[in-house]
Amino acid sequence: MDGLRWLLLLFGALVVAGVYFYSRRQNEKPSQEPAAVTRIAPTLNGSDTTPGEGAEETDVPPAEPEPDFTDDIPADAANEPAASAPQKIVTLRIVAKNKGAFKGDELILSLRGIGMRSGKFGIYHRYDGNDESRTVFSAASLVEPGSFDLKNIKEQEIPGISIFMIIPGPLDAAEAFDLMMQSARALSQGLDAELLDESGSTLSIQRERYMREEVIQFQHSNQVA
Repeated sequence: MDGLRWLLLLFGALVVAGVYFYSRRQNEKPSQEPAAVTRIAPTLNGSDTTPGEGAEETDVPPAEPEPDFTDDIPADAANEPAASAPQKIVTLRIVAKNKGAFKGDELILSLRGIGMRSGKFGIYHRYDGNDESRTVFSAASLVEPGSFDLKNIKEQEIPGISIFMIIPGPLDAAEAFDLMMQSARALSQGLDAELLDESGSTLSIQRERYMREEVIQFQHSNQVA
């Protein structure tokens, strides 16, 4: 009995010692948890990271350039000068009386009768001679988009037109204004129509003189011929 008791005591001591040394070894092992990885967000321009260096490859197509709509505007439209040059637009209106309308074919014949011809943008122009690059003034329909549909002109009714000139132009500004006024008066009389200024008010003699003075002053202040 004494021998068995000593064997049990010895076995218990070995078990306790084994548990102690095992737990100590576990505490001394380095941590196996992976280190935190900082994710680098991919960029589109490729200046910060390159594929294979921590950045994720993304299949992003290159951005398309924005469309340039300036090509739709002719550079020499109605003798327009360079964009940096100052310019002035002088406008008159000819409208049918009593809120009526002109017959399309009759209006076109009247425009031709004062020397205007169909040209750029589907509107009518008065040229300096036969040179179509030298537009003195132009006429557009008050019906959007302003052009005249000559193929169907007989079926059209047009309430009015806008006559306008752009300074600088091919002629002296005052000379061009006088020519436009003369043509507008002849056209309004032939059509039995009303001649108005740019705001839609009846064009009086005083208003006409004021507009002419503005044209001359603009020409002198900007030194254009």
